[in-house]
Amino acid sequence: MKIVFFGPPGAGKGTQAAKLSEALEIPTISTGLIIRQAMAAGTEVGKIAEDYIKSGALLPDDVVAALVAERLKEDDCQKGYILDGFPRTLVQAEIMDKTGIVVDFVLDIEVPDEAIVKRMSGRRVCNKCGAAFHTEFNPPQAENVCDICGEALSIRADDAPEVVLNRLSVYHEQTEPLKAYYEKQGKLIVIDGEGTVEEIFSRVQAACDGAGE
Repeated sequence: MKIVFFGPPGAGKGTQAAKLSEALEIPTISTGLIIRQAMAAGTEVGKIAEDYIKSGALLPDDVVAALVAERLKEDDCQKGYILDGFPRTLVQAEIMDKTGIVVDFVLDIEVPDEAIVKRMSGRRVCNKCGAAFHTEFNPPQAENVCDICGEALSIRADDAPEVVLNRLSVYHEQTEPLKAYYEKQGKLIVIDGEGTVEEIFSRVQAACDGAGE
């Protein structure tokens, strides 16, 4: 299966994509992780990305598209993949279609803006492996320690309330039009993103089962 996850920032796409990746045994390609690794390494692209992310803005389409296309050439993507965070704009979706990146269906995790702000204030992430947790909804087994790799968890700079509101505004303007784009292709599946992690994942699994029939 070749799947795209999208929805507003803070909707829990990363957690759901990771769970689905494990269940289907295909990799999750997270543009967020790719970008954060570049930022941590202090590369030229990473420095450019940091300026955009701290302000809550999106990276230029050509930069993101190039990063993703290169990643999909790796061997672990040949049996399928989950794209988390790409495409985020109509231009990116058109680039993806033109370059032959195949998508079977798109899962849209929907959560109201007010719930997003509450969620993101409690989010904790692992900068080493990309795992995501939440102090209330998905806490790690040990406080501020990643369950997967044991590294310390951190609060992302872009989880500040004022930045979250700006990111939501950008999402509604630039990313939400993708719903109509993929709906016309018959590939859009909307998922209710409120509830526990397991409740949401059960909806995700049901959607995948239905799309695969």
